[in-house]
Amino acid sequence: MRRTSLKADCERCAGLCCVAPAFAASADFAIDKAAGQACPNLLRDFRCGIHARLREDGFPGCVAYDCFGAGQKVTQVTFGGRDWGESPAIAARMFEAFAVMRQLHELLWYLGEALTLPSAGPLHRELRRAFEETEPLTEASPDALAELDAPALRQAVNTLLQRAGELARAGVRRPAIDRQGADLIGANLRGADLRGANLRGALLVGADLGRADLRLADLTGADLRAADLGGADLSESIFVTQSQLDSARGDRDTKTPPSLARPLHWTSARLG
Repeated sequence: MRRTSLKADCERCAGLCCVAPAFAASADFAIDKAAGQACPNLLRDFRCGIHARLREDGFPGCVAYDCFGAGQKVTQVTFGGRDWGESPAIAARMFEAFAVMRQLHELLWYLGEALTLPSAGPLHRELRRAFEETEPLTEASPDALAELDAPALRQAVNTLLQRAGELARAGVRRPAIDRQGADLIGANLRGADLRGANLRGALLVGADLGRADLRLADLTGADLRAADLGGADLSESIFVTQSQLDSARGDRDTKTPPSLARPLHWTSARLG
């Protein structure tokens, strides 16, 4: 699977991310929406009616959401170009398939990232095998996707990814920093030396990471919503996703991984 196929192509999707998931009124979403219910901002052509002002209208969670290309895969491949709007009878199955497909595409993205880590060379054979075993699952029928044990697959792949991350972080010659799953909401980590830190699943919502050194830090699943990344160095951070950057705040001095795009909402001025 090409890496480009793991990026969202909204033009080829049936607005699945605007219908299938549920969300609650919060700092990320201005309204409550039940799973399977279309967002009121979704137009008939599956475009977003407020796309240009999502943040201003209280929907930053939509900006940061990433389906890893699952939306167009389900629309164009799994359901052969049909959509839930014209064929309401397939809606429930389509939304269910989307939820599973997103997990598969996310796992493929992480496996692909792990294969780019030279230090994870001893695991490349296992990583490649996991990729090759996962990729065919994305071609499965709706019924087969519904029967797939996605949690078990995620657990197996996650164990492999954790080992890859440990190999990468071992390159930092300093005492290990393990804050996996830590509650660091609003923490003052400005200028912190977090090289090689294990921040998998850490809650960094609103944390001050300005000027922090996050090279070779494992950020798998870390919650960076509204975190201050002004001047931080994430150029070699491990497993950081586009959605994590999109949910955070950065500036012109923030260093990001070369494979990811600098979020458009990041100001051109320094955050301080």
